[in-house]
Amino acid sequence: MLLRDDAVFVGASQKPEYLLLQRANRHGLVTGATGTGKTVTLQILAEGFSRAGVPVFCADIKGDLSGISMPGAPKDFLAKRAADIGLSDEYAFAPSPVAFWDLFGAEGHPIRTTVSEMGPLLLSRLMDLTDAQEGVLNIVFRLADDQGLLLLDLKDLRALVAHVGEQASELSQLYGNVSKASVGAIQRRLLVLEEQGGDAFFGEPALAIADLMRTDPQTGRGVVNVLAADRLMTSPRLYATFLLWLLSELFEEMPEVGDPDKPKLVFFFDEAHLLFDEAPKALLQKVEQVVRLIRSKGIGVYFVSQSPLDVPDEVLGQLGNRVQHALRAFTPRDQKAVRAAAETFRPNPELDTAQAIMELGVGEALVSTLDAKGIPSVVERTLVRPPSGRLGPIGPAERQAILAASPLGAKYDTAVDRVSAYEILTRKAEETVQTAEEGTVAPEPDQPEAVEKAESGGLFGGMLGQLFGTGSDRGARLTTTQRVARSVARTISNQVAGEIGRQIGGRTGSSVSRAVVRGVLGGMLRR
Repeated sequence: MLLRDDAVFVGASQKPEYLLLQRANRHGLVTGATGTGKTVTLQILAEGFSRAGVPVFCADIKGDLSGISMPGAPKDFLAKRAADIGLSDEYAFAPSPVAFWDLFGAEGHPIRTTVSEMGPLLLSRLMDLTDAQEGVLNIVFRLADDQGLLLLDLKDLRALVAHVGEQASELSQLYGNVSKASVGAIQRRLLVLEEQGGDAFFGEPALAIADLMRTDPQTGRGVVNVLAADRLMTSPRLYATFLLWLLSELFEEMPEVGDPDKPKLVFFFDEAHLLFDEAPKALLQKVEQVVRLIRSKGIGVYFVSQSPLDVPDEVLGQLGNRVQHALRAFTPRDQKAVRAAAETFRPNPELDTAQAIMELGVGEALVSTLDAKGIPSVVERTLVRPPSGRLGPIGPAERQAILAASPLGAKYDTAVDRVSAYEILTRKAEETVQTAEEGTVAPEPDQPEAVEKAESGGLFGGMLGQLFGTGSDRGARLTTTQRVARSVARTISNQVAGEIGRQIGGRTGSSVSRAVVRGVLGGMLRR
């Protein structure tokens, strides 16, 4: 019997190679050049964990992993591989229970989180902010906490960032310097994030971690959560930040369990180099901390990349289970990668590890896993077992059938937009303007005050001038509500001016439109 209940069967050559379930939470690494079989290895590991009742989360970069949801089809090369490793009598085609996810909601259930849950550190990474800009973003989050404002989606964050920009001078005295240049930079980066589809990721209902840790009630197999990532890979920073956020959420929410008989969840981080490329020191420290400590939460993390050099040494030292596919040494960097990969294995006196890495065929790998005592096994050249699920992607109709039958659709497929920072700030502004309109009596046209206000911005502007500190009140201290209303008024002014300018056309139209709007709303906007 090659298939065991206490281990995942990886493959065989001189002897069977297993990944023990009780050591699977010590993390792992799957590396190799493009086209050498990493995706199939990821699939057979996911199938093995699922068969043992362990839920799995993995990203489907090319669409091929979706085939795990369907039984495989007989093929000569699969039958030959099963015979070569002695698996023929136990080899059977079977699907794994699958839940499809998609940040954009097209190929799976939407995955959402709130801006508050993401936090300023990961958002700064996502938007590639400087240290000064990150400091301002921290002030925005602190202000939201102090004033009880919920930050759920990007429009909440935009509204509060604009609010902070309007109160820059006052807030600088309370929280530290608030540069309007930094505020402007954050606003521009938020626009870029929206263009990349990031607005679909932020909102509610937010993902509940428990929904990634389900087992199939009929078979007892762990559900394989497959993230559709082909479109997501066009925004690599969003992809990497999302997976790091998910890993951090697992770390925060899962209780301590020590070393269980099998993991609570196995997390595959494909294209791992995207996480570490140009990552600031603070972020790398966070990744190292999470990887080091999440083991005791019963979570196994497996990085998948082309070379061990893609992973920092601090993280690489935490990865005890290794599967190394072929590397090609065409350049000095490639040669360095081969040497680095060879040196990470426990040497085998009968095997030249570095030479073997360059000679491996498709579907072959060097394997070293932790034994029952936590000691790495001697590296062995191994033929990876054939998968039980389908090789290659499933069709759109098959995917839709799985989504339609999923119990998660009713919970996640419809977005919810409850009252949060944007609605509160907007409502306060509207209430202030409405109060001013209802409570101010316009003077007779022949009175000097009316003439003065008409000249300074029109009767409507004069009516609201006192509210925003115009005329003789220009030096008065404004309340927070007045500042919010003034910020909204400025936004309205710019939008109206832009629309008029577009109707008139050209630079002249823009100038004329601004003059018209200043005449109508001048009293509101003048300091």
